[in-house]
Amino acid sequence: MNSQQNIAVLCTTYQCQQGNAHKTALRWVDADFTCADYTFAALEQQSNRYANVLKNLGYGKGDRIFLYLPPMPEVYFSFLAILKRQAVAGLLFSNFGRSAVFDRLSDAGAKVLITKQSLLRRMRDVIDGLPALEMILLVDADQDEDESVRSLPILLAQASDEYETPPTAPDTPSVLHYTSGSTGKPKGVLHVHGGISHQQQTVKEVLQLESDDLFWCTADHGWVTGTTYGITAPWSLGHSLVQFGGLFNAEHWFRLVEEQKITVWYTAPTALRMLMREEDKIKGKFDLSALKRMYSVGEPLNPEIIHWVKRTLDKDIYDTWFQTETGAHMIVNRPGLPVKPGSMGKPVSGIQAAIFVDGERSQTPGTIGSLCLKKGWPSMFVSYLNMPEAYAAKFKGDFYESGDLAKVDADGYYWFVGRGDDVMNPSGHLVGPFEVESALLELPEIIDAAVIGAPDPLLYEKVVAFITLKPGLAWDRKLEIKCRIHISNRLSPIAVPSEYHLRESLPKNRSGKIMRRVLKADYLGEDLGDISTLEV
Repeated sequence: MNSQQNIAVLCTTYQCQQGNAHKTALRWVDADFTCADYTFAALEQQSNRYANVLKNLGYGKGDRIFLYLPPMPEVYFSFLAILKRQAVAGLLFSNFGRSAVFDRLSDAGAKVLITKQSLLRRMRDVIDGLPALEMILLVDADQDEDESVRSLPILLAQASDEYETPPTAPDTPSVLHYTSGSTGKPKGVLHVHGGISHQQQTVKEVLQLESDDLFWCTADHGWVTGTTYGITAPWSLGHSLVQFGGLFNAEHWFRLVEEQKITVWYTAPTALRMLMREEDKIKGKFDLSALKRMYSVGEPLNPEIIHWVKRTLDKDIYDTWFQTETGAHMIVNRPGLPVKPGSMGKPVSGIQAAIFVDGERSQTPGTIGSLCLKKGWPSMFVSYLNMPEAYAAKFKGDFYESGDLAKVDADGYYWFVGRGDDVMNPSGHLVGPFEVESALLELPEIIDAAVIGAPDPLLYEKVVAFITLKPGLAWDRKLEIKCRIHISNRLSPIAVPSEYHLRESLPKNRSGKIMRRVLKADYLGEDLGDISTLEV
């Protein structure tokens, strides 16, 4: 590791010093498939210009600067510039509405917002309620609106492309992410520059990228995956990335993999299920010979998807588990480790995982309990912004409590059971939603599924299933019986849903996680809570 701990310097300046100046860092592919390549030297110059803009405006160390932009090259230049200034980078999804943006900017005390004119119009009437917000920089404005709403292109034209980043200590705050809201109100998760060391380790150990690889991570920059593995970790090691400006489309995605000769592909089970749904459009039509392997993140990888990828694409796919709070991979499958379909895999080097039951560490294989990690890894978050009590509550002694329930088998493989508040308890037996959903997805008629636990006067909790059928199919008694028999045989009679509800789609956040709390609240007629990260 270079003595300079600044993440952006490691991604740009250091790469140029190491001989990668003319190597492609970013291949930007627009929705119409036109391409633009940016070398590491270009990243250095562009991020320096952006950093000088911030410097000239008086913003720097400790200031919270937010990006409210769709995927576009300006995201990467400005993100790196914020880090070079030792400010804190906050990233927002471009589909956030004004309330979601307002809540996060207000909670963070953001001083600067970098956005587009169209997105600024969404939140015009709430800006006055953000007294800390001093400056709005518009990436697509050709003139200043006033002293506080400025044209970024004009400012960039006046800025130097030379900038020297001050020495950055590893405990310097870097990135502020907000939790997904899949289990409650989003919280600001703060990370530090020193976390890059663990991110780099996992690229080497898990993704195993080589110098000539072309890597595509489909995660939006608004999620930790999109920043950690879609920007910082690969670039800090000199790897080339592809980013796509188009929306999801099965044929477009496979065309991208084929034309760009992508070698390593990182995506989510939700996307893979959508690809499975359109198998007829893609099977045998694309040359994927350059693709070495795939990875998945965001929710557990159902065994059926693993089998489908192998059967249809003739590729191996590896599940990875980590959280916004952990900052990088914790428990994963990876090349060299035999895969047990449906398992999370094993902890990466330096990570000690454990299962706790009633506050005590379990030594019995197969016991379901709280998945905990021994604290102290470099990429561990350092606080929940403005919520010290919530942060303290995440730790029990030397261990971080993930909030997930899991079990570990005799071979040391971890198996995800569900979020702590998602696990169902029919007749005194713990049933995880993931295993029931996986069983439902094994049936060819079902393309998506989610289950929740609901109060029941006899069983204490009953299992309720929400399913999406393949186009053209109808739900009937025959199919319901088929589901019941299959789950009873596959899992146990206790796991069989008492009710089935047909849905055209299931509520998920932008990282692909099923928002079961939204389904449960809707089912029970309760307030849906924060749905700002709901995929629409």
